[in-house]
Formats: sequence, C-alpha cells, structure tokens
Amino acid sequence: MERRSFLKQASVAGVAAAGISAPAIAAAEPSIQWRITSSFPKSLETIYGGAEQLAKRVSDLTDGKFQIKVHAAGEIVPGLQALDAVQNGTVQACHTCGYYYVGKNKTFAFDTAVPFGLSSRQQAAWMYYGGGLQLMREFLRDYKVISFYGGNTGTQMGGWFRNPVKSLADVKGLKIRIPGIGGEVWSRLGAVPQTLAGGDIYPALEKGTIDAAEWVGPYDDEKLGFYKVAKNYFYPGWWEPGPQISFYVNLDEWAKLPKSYQAAFEVATAEAAISMQAEYDAKNPQALVRLLQAGVKLHKYPADIMKAAQKATFELYEEEAAKNASFKKVYTEWKKFRGIEQGWFSLAESGLESFMYANRVK
Repeated sequence: MERRSFLKQASVAGVAAAGISAPAIAAAEPSIQWRITSSFPKSLETIYGGAEQLAKRVSDLTDGKFQIKVHAAGEIVPGLQALDAVQNGTVQACHTCGYYYVGKNKTFAFDTAVPFGLSSRQQAAWMYYGGGLQLMREFLRDYKVISFYGGNTGTQMGGWFRNPVKSLADVKGLKIRIPGIGGEVWSRLGAVPQTLAGGDIYPALEKGTIDAAEWVGPYDDEKLGFYKVAKNYFYPGWWEPGPQISFYVNLDEWAKLPKSYQAAFEVATAEAAISMQAEYDAKNPQALVRLLQAGVKLHKYPADIMKAAQKATFELYEEEAAKNASFKKVYTEWKKFRGIEQGWFSLAESGLESFMYANRVK
C-alpha cells in the first residue's frame, strides 16, 4: 500500500516536471494588481503609451492574473514625484526618466541621458551589454527600486526660441526652460535655466516669461503647440542624444512576484522600449514636415555654442566625479564605453550615413 502511494506521488511529480500539468501550475499563480504612475500626460501617447503597452503585455502573458493599472502624471502624484511614490510604496512602479532626479544625485542622469553622451542605440548597448544596467541597479538599490529599460525617444531637438541665437554672445541672460545637467551647462554658458512642467511651457513662451524652451521632438512638440508662439526651432539637442525612459519598481514588491510574473514583466519592458523608439522614428519626420509647412524656421546651433557647451559639459563631469563617489563609479565605466562606441559608429554608421544624406536619391 505504501509502495503504491509512493509510486502514485512519483508519477504526479514526473508529469509536472514534464510540463504536462503546466495549465494547473499557471492556474495556481496568484492574482496580483499593481499601480504604475507615469511622469507623462496621456496626451503624449507615444511616451505615455509605453506604460500602457507594458500593462497589456503583462496581462496577456499571465492570462490576466497580473493586472497593472496605469495612471498619468498628476492622477496620483505629480510627474516629477514618480520615483518618490515608488520608494514610499504609494505605487508599485513608475515610468519616468532618471534625470528628473538629479537634485537627489547627479548619477541619476546616466539612467536617461547626459549632454554629449550616447545615442539611443549606444544607450541600449551600454545598458544591456556594456554593464550600464548593472551599475545603475547597484546605485538605485539605495533608493529601494530596481530599474528596467523602458523606451527611448532618439536624439531630441534643441528647443524653441522666440528669437534665434546666432553666437555664444546671444546666450548671455537667455531665459530657457531646461532642467537637469543640461540646464547647468546652459548656465555655465551664461543662460538662465528655468524648470517648468510641460503644461506650463506654452504660456511662459507666449507671455515672454521665458525666451526659449526644450521639450522632446517634432511629434510631441507639435502637440503642445510651441510653434504657435516661437517659430525658431533649433537642432541638435546636444544635452539629450539618446534619452532613455525607465520603469522603476519597488524592490520589496518585486521580490514578492512569482518568477513567472517577473519574467513576463521583463519581457514586456523590452517590447515597450523597442516599440517607443520605432514609433518616434516613424512619426517625428512627418511631424517636422508639418511644422515646416506651418512656418517654422530650422536653425543649427552655431559652432561656437556647440564647442563651448561640450567643453563646459566635460568640465562639469570631472568636477562632479571628484566629489561624488557614485557618479565617479558610473562615469568612469560610461566614459570608456562611450569612447569605444564612438570609434565604431564614426567608422561604420557615420561613414555610410554621411554619404547617403549628402547624396540623396530622389
């Protein structure tokens, strides 16, 4: 009798190991509901949509048992307090940009973009295969979160100006809406950086409270209507060469998830990241055509501004590394990786692209 009981139990274990009872195992997983707060409004559906895509895919991959409700900026907390909401357990996760939190520590900027840094492809390479994700997760552990690559906008534009800047001399006293390290660099050039939420930029430009403002790129900028009050559109956005958007998850909540749910979440973040970059690459060119048709004037930043900004940028990095251990740790490895990447991209990518863009086939 004992022998028959043992054989029966062994048979059941063998079937489970063979995967035959997988549906029963899946059915045994718990039903879980999370909230995720975004740093972006619903009206910017490309960048906000990354979190919605994540939620849908996680639900699909778990047969609807792991549900994530997405909240736009301001519904639970303001957009720039998304990280704090994850840290204190108000929500389980957020979709945000690390450089929003450089006031806490400038090291956060490497989780999004830093001036004259990595392109979107280089940023993904650094995160996934260059040690960037590991470095940032070690840093973020002190903030009780784990990070996931959650999107990229590609190189951003250089902002909207009521009057064009023709040389470095025109920067002195310029009131420009730009946060973070990019704002610090502008300050070193003589400008007066302003930190404004997205919804406050248009009225500030319209009233002349600020002289210029940066946001993202043609598609999102068109939606916010900046071209109606500032016709001069500058490029490139040297402070955001490949800005990454991240999913931050509360470490305690992450640890509670079944391994299968963790896997589903990671897969969904990767899909959301790929989709966002592709969508921006498809929509930005079309939006730029519409903006030009509406009378927008394109301007390339003068060489003296670009050179002065680059010099000021790397002086800032060296100064910060000398006094901030976590910044130095990430910056040292990032700088090595950047040098190798630029060598390759300047050879293969830039070599071909420079020829094709200069010799377009109609």
